[in-house]
This record gives sequence, structure tokens and C-alpha cells, in this order.
Amino acid sequence: MTEIPEKNVKKPFKKNKKNNIHYVDNSKFLEEITKYRNSVLAAKEAGTLKPRVPNYIGECFLKIATHLAYKSNFINYTYREEMVSDGIENCITYIDNFNPEKSKNPFAYFTQITYYAFLRRIAKEKRQQQTKYRYMRNIDVHDLITQDHDTGDYGNEFIDYVKKQMDMIDDFDKPEAAKVSNIPKRRPKYLDQKIIDNSLDIE
Repeated sequence: MTEIPEKNVKKPFKKNKKNNIHYVDNSKFLEEITKYRNSVLAAKEAGTLKPRVPNYIGECFLKIATHLAYKSNFINYTYREEMVSDGIENCITYIDNFNPEKSKNPFAYFTQITYYAFLRRIAKEKRQQQTKYRYMRNIDVHDLITQDHDTGDYGNEFIDYVKKQMDMIDDFDKPEAAKVSNIPKRRPKYLDQKIIDNSLDIE
């Protein structure tokens, strides 16, 4: 019997271990959330101060927000740190709304909270940017951003950039653009399966 050279033998495909590792253990996350919820209810009945959120739960919030911020539709924003902070803050704000008796998937619940926190931050930043450019539209842009020692090429390039941004604001103010800019009522479908799999890995 002819032996097949070892170099021609196809080796079994090895799945990337990274894809098998969930950065949030949903079972432990649920367990810790349940413990915390019980301690909050006990404190309320006893009339004592509300206990602080455990470090483990806070770490889960941080991981969820950080990994979501690395998705392709968020990674290019310059204010991603603010988005992550907003996501964590919103998770802490609404932590008491999660009911383990109704849901066994805290990962999905807090991922959705974080997702909409990101959208609100993006909308807020865009509104602030629009306000700045609207203000600049009402003044002499050339006199504002140029000085005597500036070269003509530099001044013209920046003025053209500012005017282009103003034109974008004009387009944004149109009814058609306003409809597109509205925050969607639900997260995109691609995120649904990611949440189910608990595998929002950085791509």
C-alpha cells in the first residue's frame, strides 16, 4: 500500500479559539445579577442604603461597552470613550430593571442598553457639531479663521472645508435627511444573533 506523503495529508480544521471564548460568562453574570437584585430588595425592606454594584458586574458592563465600541459601525468615531462611558452609566442606571424571573440573558439586555446609549451619544455629538457650524455660518468665516501670517493655500483649504461642513448641515436640515437621521426603533438584525451567541468578538 502506497503511503501518502505527510505534507499532502490534510490536517483537520482547527477553529479559532478566540471565537469560542465569550468575554462575558452569561451564566455567572446572571448569578451575580440575581444576588445583587436580592440584596437590593433586602435593603429596601430593611430601610437601609442600597448596596453598591459589585465589581464583577461593573467589569461585565465595561467589557460589553468596550467590545461593542470596536464594531465596524462605531470604531471610527473620535468620541468612542464617551460612548463607552455612556453605555456603562446607562447599564448602572437601569440595572434594577432587569428581572431574572423574566429573562435569563443579562448579556442581551445590557448589550441593547449600551447600543442605544451609543446612538444617543452620536446624535448628541452631531447636534453640537451642527450648532457650531450654524454659528459660523452667520459670521465672516474668512476673517475668523485666517490671520495675517497665514499662507493663502492653507486659509483657502480650511475655508473650503468649513463651507463643505455647512453645506452638509443644510442637507441635514431637509425633511428627507431628518427622517434618515432618526435613531432606529430597534437594534440591527445582525446584532440579534450576536447577542444570542454571546459572541460579540472584535473582528
